[in-house]
Amino acid sequence: MPWTFFRAKVREARICLSAGRVTLPYPYAPAPPAPGFRGLPAVDASRCIGCGGCVSVCTPGLVAVADDGPRAKFTWSLARCTYCGRCAEVCPEEAVTLSADFETATGDIRDLTMVVDVFMGSCNRCGRCYRTQTPLDPPHPRLQHEARVEAICERYRPAGAAAPTGAEVVS
Repeated sequence: MPWTFFRAKVREARICLSAGRVTLPYPYAPAPPAPGFRGLPAVDASRCIGCGGCVSVCTPGLVAVADDGPRAKFTWSLARCTYCGRCAEVCPEEAVTLSADFETATGDIRDLTMVVDVFMGSCNRCGRCYRTQTPLDPPHPRLQHEARVEAICERYRPAGAAAPTGAEVVS
């Protein structure tokens, strides 16, 4: 009986050792993520128009906005991010993209805070002011957004450009 048990264990060890390495050497040589992988959001401030769509759709509420006249400060608390990708889907200028970064271990929570300072209310492509027509706008998450957009539009509207009316998109 003991020899049968010993032979069974030797046979099992031979099968296991003949398979070779079956695990990835992850911590020492991480594998690249698969195509379409959703990692941490990355924001291109030069493309952001300050519409606040990312604030409206973020389920964990990790994006906070502070208005400062014609500028807006978007503070992203990436420690709360669930990698859902809604912020990237709703961005009209594709300023928010999902990176391949997913390892967020850190000793300081400030490493997972991103601050984006943008000029709000005008299109980054043409310079004209805009009004969006998405269902995300009413009720807008930013205080006095309409009044500030109007003031900025009056100051920066190109010569000869008509004022936008209602919920039209001016491009």
